[in-house]
Amino acid sequence: MPILKRDFYDRPALTVARELLGCRLVRIQSGRRLAGLITETEAYQGEEDLGCHASAGKTPRTAVMYGPPGYAYIYFTYGMHWLLNAVTDSEGTPAAVLIRAIQPVEGEEEMTSNRPRNAGRRGWTDGPAKLTQALKIDGGLNYADLCSEKTPLWIESGETIEDELITRTPRVGLNSVPEPWRSIPWRFMADPEAFRG
Repeated sequence: MPILKRDFYDRPALTVARELLGCRLVRIQSGRRLAGLITETEAYQGEEDLGCHASAGKTPRTAVMYGPPGYAYIYFTYGMHWLLNAVTDSEGTPAAVLIRAIQPVEGEEEMTSNRPRNAGRRGWTDGPAKLTQALKIDGGLNYADLCSEKTPLWIESGETIEDELITRTPRVGLNSVPEPWRSIPWRFMADPEAFRG
């Protein structure tokens, strides 16, 4: 599958979050391809979005979000987990899509080694920290160019998911964020039926 080009990401996070469902997240580890189909995403759009890290303005942590689209924004949370985002929208507009879950399709042996607990079982990679563990993604890949094979992390085009197989809900973990940002339905989940057959 072709790698997604820069113009794919050069759009609002809400659009990109929806269209990333079914795309293939690829990680090269020790020369081997590890990949999974993206099944869940969340959109974060601009300084006005109080659920977005950029609501605090440009900082060393969020600087990547203000840069060109199509780069990885990887941050550490709760003192234990790395989370992967794809930077979206035009340069200077801070926006990103959190990749929350994947369905493994390549390199499951390596993923099992990276994340042996519950390997291969339901729920193995259905969370943002679970998938970064399985793909061995950490802060060393922050700013990785997701549009280039020269980096060990990119996203390829994949399966088209029909609207009727997608559920939208509020984003996760924003309990202290004021409305409307706490309840806005910017989380996208593909029905497992979309990946059968």
